[in-house]
Amino acid sequence: MAEKCSGTGAMLSFLAGAAVGTGLALLYAPKTGKEVRGQITDFSNETMTKMKGYGSQAQDKMKSFYNAGRDMFREKREQMSSSMESGEEPLGRA
Repeated sequence: MAEKCSGTGAMLSFLAGAAVGTGLALLYAPKTGKEVRGQITDFSNETMTKMKGYGSQAQDKMKSFYNAGRDMFREKREQMSSSMESGEEPLGRA
């Protein structure tokens, strides 16, 4: 069964593919081994830095969604409790 890929997952997949493609291009480039290894190391370090940044952004978004959901749940729970105490129909139904 095919699954939909989230925006973050798609971005990570794209970056991983770009990293592999760049690595292969560097390996087949007419340069000395030392130059190629240096470029691969530099590219790997840059990629890891970017990936950590994306991971941090994703974590921040997840915390934000969690907090918003928690707050909404608490608000609805309080509304439900006050409706039940006053004898009204829950959720604003008449």
